Amino acid sequence: MTFDQLGLSEPLLKAVKALGFTQPTPIQEQTIPAVLQGNCDLVGLAQTGTGKTAAFGLPLLQMVTPDLRYPQALIICP
Repeated sequence: MTFDQLGLSEPLLKAVKALGFTQPTPIQEQTIPAVLQGNCDLVGLAQTGTGKTAAFGLPLLQMVTPDLRYPQALIICP
């Protein structure tokens, strides 16, 4: 699977490719499409270094509307 198949927008795909990432990790493959589907709560468990931040961060960046000046997402971590 590639990042192109996950439903990310073209600007995010360009940024991911510019950073040198070519294939999503398992946590990213499972999480990105789920978050992009809409409002949901998500608990993602994976080892350190597996890309959890991008797994929730990339779809959130796509879903947030910068012109709206109020919280649009909440990330809670221990």
